[in-house]
Amino acid sequence: MTLPLPSRKFKILVVEDDRTLREALRYNLVADGYEVLVADDGGEGLISARQDNPDVIVLDLMLPSLSGIEVCKALRRDGSIVPIIMLTARDAEIDRVGGIESGADDYVTKPFSMRELIARVGAQIRRMDMLKSVSMSAADQVIDLGDLVINRGSRAVTLGGKQLNLRPREFDLLAYLAANPGRVYTRDQLLQDVWGFEYSGDTRTVDVHVRWLRLKIEKDPSNPTLLGTVRGVGYRISV
Repeated sequence: MTLPLPSRKFKILVVEDDRTLREALRYNLVADGYEVLVADDGGEGLISARQDNPDVIVLDLMLPSLSGIEVCKALRRDGSIVPIIMLTARDAEIDRVGGIESGADDYVTKPFSMRELIARVGAQIRRMDMLKSVSMSAADQVIDLGDLVINRGSRAVTLGGKQLNLRPREFDLLAYLAANPGRVYTRDQLLQDVWGFEYSGDTRTVDVHVRWLRLKIEKDPSNPTLLGTVRGVGYRISV
């Protein structure tokens, strides 16, 4: 069941150089009750993202001035965790993976259903709203797995006392799995609960993020002992 969005008006930044598509996105998002900001090139979009504090960014991959990937990387270097939905012109894996690697939370391939895009915007807002509304005690904020310590309050992770540099969604995935060590989660569950949406059968996003996490938290990423795979089912944190 889809949960209703909170009552306040959320702000969406659309960065798209195709005027027809940009105006169609603006029209439909406004009709759904959102406040909408628009930009027609990557440089302008980056400035707006930094100054206007949008709740979600809809970001085209191919843009003048700066590409969507460059904009996304710059925002993640800033420490921004704003949800970013990348629009890609081709259904090519290199585009999708490039968007994910730059820190995007979701991607939609053109041409796309406007209702699907708006549903994904709503899913990202609900996910972020849920994260912000969770109240944890100081003890609950920290997950101690021996050498690996996760502080959900400060979004910091240390391994053997050394702080790790995780992408926003890497942190969310690790914290989610670590909150219930030993429990096995399917890829579909992780997409729904961590990313806040369901892909149409495409679960490679989870696999990519698991691979990145293993490179950072495992002594031997090719033989993981902490972030394990349960063949045919999904992933779990072992203790």
